[in-house]
Amino acid sequence: MRYFLALVACFLWVCNDLIGQTHADPKATGKTTRLFQNLKLISQKGFMLGHQDDQAYGVGWRAENGRSDVLETAGSFPAVHGWDIGKRLIYDFNIDTVDFDDMVFWIKQSYQRGGINTISWHLDNLTTGGDSWDKTSSVKDLLPGGNKHMLFLSELDLLAIMLGKLKKGYSRIPIIFRPWHEHNGNWFWWGKGNCTEEEYIQLFRFTVEYLRDVKKIHHLLYAFSPDRSQWSLDQNARQNYFYGYPGDDYVDIIGIDNYGDVGRSGGPDSPELQSQHFVNSLKLITSIAQEKNKVAALTETGLEGVTNPNWFTEIILNPILANDAEIDIAWALVWRNANTTHHYAPFPGHNSVPDFKKFEQHAATFFEKDLRNPYKRNKALK
Repeated sequence: MRYFLALVACFLWVCNDLIGQTHADPKATGKTTRLFQNLKLISQKGFMLGHQDDQAYGVGWRAENGRSDVLETAGSFPAVHGWDIGKRLIYDFNIDTVDFDDMVFWIKQSYQRGGINTISWHLDNLTTGGDSWDKTSSVKDLLPGGNKHMLFLSELDLLAIMLGKLKKGYSRIPIIFRPWHEHNGNWFWWGKGNCTEEEYIQLFRFTVEYLRDVKKIHHLLYAFSPDRSQWSLDQNARQNYFYGYPGDDYVDIIGIDNYGDVGRSGGPDSPELQSQHFVNSLKLITSIAQEKNKVAALTETGLEGVTNPNWFTEIILNPILANDAEIDIAWALVWRNANTTHHYAPFPGHNSVPDFKKFEQHAATFFEKDLRNPYKRNKALK
């Protein structure tokens, strides 16, 4: 018996070392836990390309099964598929008119191909009925005791129902859930200046606890993703990053949204300084993730219109490669392709396609075709 107990203790120690004792959901499904482990392994070998709404629409098309601008330019779907469940789940579609039933279908498709899915949440302002950019104070109304708390619970209940549909057979599809992002900016009702830091922390924690403990949703990894533009990269960068941090028990992914340091023109910084800031931001989240046994990710980025034809290699890939020893991110997700001016990935005929193909062919970048099965132990990459 003593020998058996020793083996059990050893097994649990190994598991804790792999998963991390501060994993946000101690009851996470096996596939969800293995995804977390494999995200760490992937980040040590390179990084995945993600794209928002990739299967839902592209430049010049919408809801055509099997289509993808990334597929049609790089020869593969992105490894990470981004989705959003705003405005409200009582409607049939989200902020970008993606039908929720179609979204469930596409998430299942990408999962069956071996892809990874992440979901953000641009929830409407429940206090006013406005959208998520309505800055009217609302967070305190959603928290326990607030006059919109029951309405918020109904939204979480609908979210739990949708998440429950994400399964293949009896197996739940692991999802990286990224609620209340860019909270250190002031453009959302949950943002800085529109609620207190403590209110934001309570909102994040309550969301996790309700889904995890009340609704028994155990196939989520939780991402924390402040915006880069609202915190400096000087000696206070680390302190500023943690504004609104809900705690290690509520976070799996140490993310960052960074549009400000990736070649955007017209700003105060030179291209060289932007590149330095970009690298420093990824070094910072890498160091935090390593200290906390989490996973680092560039959860949103991109250059609108991809106006630099060499953007993917020059602005993203090369700086990461040049600082490989200090940067380990699991993925970089570019935003959606709505039209010929508002797009963040190439589309057929765009002048960035040749560079995008070079980006895809590099050994350090992973697309969906490069994934073996990120839901099995140590078998994420081909």
